[in-house]
Amino acid sequence: MKKIASFFFLLLGFLGYAQEEKIPNYYSLDASYFYGSIIEHNPDISHLITEHPVGVILSWNHKTYGLRKWERRYNYPDFGYSLIYQDLKNEYLGENVSAYAHMSFYALKRLFMFRIGQGVAYAKSPYDADRNYRNNAYGTHFLSTTYLMGNFRKENIIEGLGIQAGISLIHYSNADLGSPNHSTNTFTFNLGLNYLLEHENIPDYIERGPKEKYTEPVHYNFAIRSGVNTTGVVGSPQLPFLTFSAYADKVLNHKSTLQAGAEIFFSRSLEEFIQYKAIAFPQEGTTGDEDAKRVGVFVGHKLTFNKISLITQLGYYAYYPYTDYVDQVYNRIGLERRITDNWWASATVRSHGANAEAVEFSIGYRL
Repeated sequence: MKKIASFFFLLLGFLGYAQEEKIPNYYSLDASYFYGSIIEHNPDISHLITEHPVGVILSWNHKTYGLRKWERRYNYPDFGYSLIYQDLKNEYLGENVSAYAHMSFYALKRLFMFRIGQGVAYAKSPYDADRNYRNNAYGTHFLSTTYLMGNFRKENIIEGLGIQAGISLIHYSNADLGSPNHSTNTFTFNLGLNYLLEHENIPDYIERGPKEKYTEPVHYNFAIRSGVNTTGVVGSPQLPFLTFSAYADKVLNHKSTLQAGAEIFFSRSLEEFIQYKAIAFPQEGTTGDEDAKRVGVFVGHKLTFNKISLITQLGYYAYYPYTDYVDQVYNRIGLERRITDNWWASATVRSHGANAEAVEFSIGYRL
């Protein structure tokens, strides 16, 4: 629970600007009602899909007009915070309340908005062996959550008031901080209103101007990643893991950086899982003496916004002696914040397809 809360607050910090910047700020609000369906991504949650979930999305947005160079590179995005209330319309799933940090991007002369939000949710009715054993989607009260929104949006139609409509996808998972953890994905249609708080004093967008050429030589990074997770078996304890990563990066321009490297994984949960399999299912050939270490190689991409970056990586366990735990291919996605010219911190989720193994908190040094 504390790890998910820390993950959320770190994300909030990622979206802030430095205090020393003396640039005017502009804000907007929006509110949407949604109606949708839970997607059956796993047949094990079919009994949890009954009626159509409903809810509301409330958002506070920091508008940008190109007053900072990075805003112009991304066509003047918004960033801010969202609250979502969702009634999942199932007696075992109950209701969820969630808070997010989000970013919104625009296209089609700013009539189309795409938003991505990441945060923490509170599930009122998680799995309980005695009182709610049918909820195999949420193993804990606190969940990590992501939402995607695609809206056609028109601002400032009348006195700062505008309208928006489109679709959203809301995902809840505890990232293996507790079991069971089959998660849910809700596809929704949403309709709402937006309001510009400074609609009488909106600045003009600063033109982007010619594209700036920028590059850097190859740099080398070293990182330590840690957190806690479980074996995926119901009732298993939260145990720590530690990962050491070393990789090179090449800055292509102000936005994109390519990465490639290797890392070694030490997982107490994998050690526990090996012992569990050896005792509970000896007929399957696990002896309990198998090596729990893994060595991975990966390639990745960093998309940079001011001091924050979106990290996406794809890896392969080149050394993986015990293969009955997770798939051999893994992916990592999350946010990284530059602290100084050399130090950075990140919060990421490492997954195997749609199966999240861990939320990772990292500290790194870039030579």
